[in-house]
Amino acid sequence: MVRPTQLLHPQRAPAPVRPAATVLLLRDGPQGIEVLMTRRSMTASFAPGAYVFPGGGIDAADARAHAQSTRRPSQSDLRLTQAIAAIRESFEELGVLLARRADGSHLDTAQIAALDRKAPFAAMCADLGLTLSGAEVHVLAHWVTDRDLPRRFDVPFLVARMPAGQEPVADESEQFEPLWVRPADALARHAAGRFFIIFPTIRTLERLQAYAKVDDILIGCAINEKPLFTSCPRAGLMNGHESRHMEHEPPFGELALVCPDGQIVHELAWQTERPVPLLKNVQRLTAPNPGFMTGPGTNSYVVGDPSTGHIVIDPGPDDPEHIERLWRAAGGDIRAIVCTHSHPDHSPGAPRLQRLCAGSDQGPPPILGLPSAPTSRENSRFTPDRALADGERLVLVGADSDGLSSHSLRVVHTPGHAANHLCLLLEEDGLLFSGDHILNGSTTVIDPPDGNMGAYFESLDKLDRLCARHDVNFILPAHGYVLGDYPVSADNPGGPEHGGARAAIANLRAHRLAREAKVVKAMKALPDGSMDDWVKIAYDDVPERLWPVAKRSLLAHVEHLQSLGGFNV
Repeated sequence: MVRPTQLLHPQRAPAPVRPAATVLLLRDGPQGIEVLMTRRSMTASFAPGAYVFPGGGIDAADARAHAQSTRRPSQSDLRLTQAIAAIRESFEELGVLLARRADGSHLDTAQIAALDRKAPFAAMCADLGLTLSGAEVHVLAHWVTDRDLPRRFDVPFLVARMPAGQEPVADESEQFEPLWVRPADALARHAAGRFFIIFPTIRTLERLQAYAKVDDILIGCAINEKPLFTSCPRAGLMNGHESRHMEHEPPFGELALVCPDGQIVHELAWQTERPVPLLKNVQRLTAPNPGFMTGPGTNSYVVGDPSTGHIVIDPGPDDPEHIERLWRAAGGDIRAIVCTHSHPDHSPGAPRLQRLCAGSDQGPPPILGLPSAPTSRENSRFTPDRALADGERLVLVGADSDGLSSHSLRVVHTPGHAANHLCLLLEEDGLLFSGDHILNGSTTVIDPPDGNMGAYFESLDKLDRLCARHDVNFILPAHGYVLGDYPVSADNPGGPEHGGARAAIANLRAHRLAREAKVVKAMKALPDGSMDDWVKIAYDDVPERLWPVAKRSLLAHVEHLQSLGGFNV
């Protein structure tokens, strides 16, 4: 777990969350699903002027009304309370009443218009002989308001079918201008600046586009009582503008590392001109070598502080300007240069950086790593000054104003992407520098003979065990943003909200196994086929222009299957 002393910004406690409920009232339109939305008051304390789904806070009376509602056998007390709150809010705000008479019928719009929306809701329904339709309200998603906002809510996004014979009538106090809209149309209007919706609404509408009919959604939600997705988004800056992201999106882990309390201060736009501080003792400088194999470029990391000196991880290509920026980021005090492996976007800059440090008090730092194997390609030949051993520790120690300062990097040999690949664990802060073994936004290429899929899986398992043993929450890859997330809270450090580093490893492993299953499918469909034939099936979700690269990993999968005795080609 990251030491609080290494965080860049003073931490503040996010606002407490309040329980609430929101409901998406749906109907089947001539061109697909339509959802009921309404505009919030311009004086509202939360999201003024935004188009939203009806909903609001949960009252104590909602929990006391269980006996007046239908209920699914699997519907928990909490889910029923939330459903009743959503039913009540829909009535109060829009005059939509999800309740039935004894014969199963709904009140119509005219009958609802005669009711007092400000009267005690449950008592009014009881007097009318109405049973609340809690069993017909399903949970779609679970949102917790972003940590940076002054008013925060813990709110399920529920779904229900709009009762026949009812039309929405806004209360003209909290809600205005109710309208039925297709999710795609709402998103298009928002993109054009004519329909203001906030981040959770946008992401929910995006998910709704995948469904053709209301029944498809309700059946999908009825399978179990768990939300289809859960999110507490994080926000950063993209070229100076606010940019929000869900847990599955690439920047989320980096925002969790740099700003665990949700402050919007971290710039996410990729650039190569200056180092990006991630912690007080970790800087990232991205080399100017973007491409479809390198993403935004190769990440070089500078670990340490002025009192301890620094270790540079992956100096990158031999680019003079990039190497000088690395030297300046370390204040010229570099104690070691470590290459995670010998590929040409990782190690060639090491000698130039070493020469640049020759005049320092410490003298030229050693270039460390593992020598390239005979199986490596010609442009990946690498011989370090000293070979590192699996499990070896590289330790920086110094004294600053706060006392003793230390940064210890444990070496982990992880063959798979390359025979000489290694990762580094910053033990004091639970950070894994993963080189090319684990990337953010793509999967690494396994290129035989130096790459080996079996070894890659074994190394993933090795890293998983390491992360469990050392409480690793974040992975810092050689390409892309930081992966992972922070523990639930400082008071509850038992585990990260969404699995942290181990979840990233598990997701990657599952993705690789799913790809291998597609390889098996391709080989069975075309037993006499060639690599060109199989790649079209196994990588049908990858752009055709990338198939020449994909064939390298395809070969690695085939060899792995052969090693398991599954196929002979």
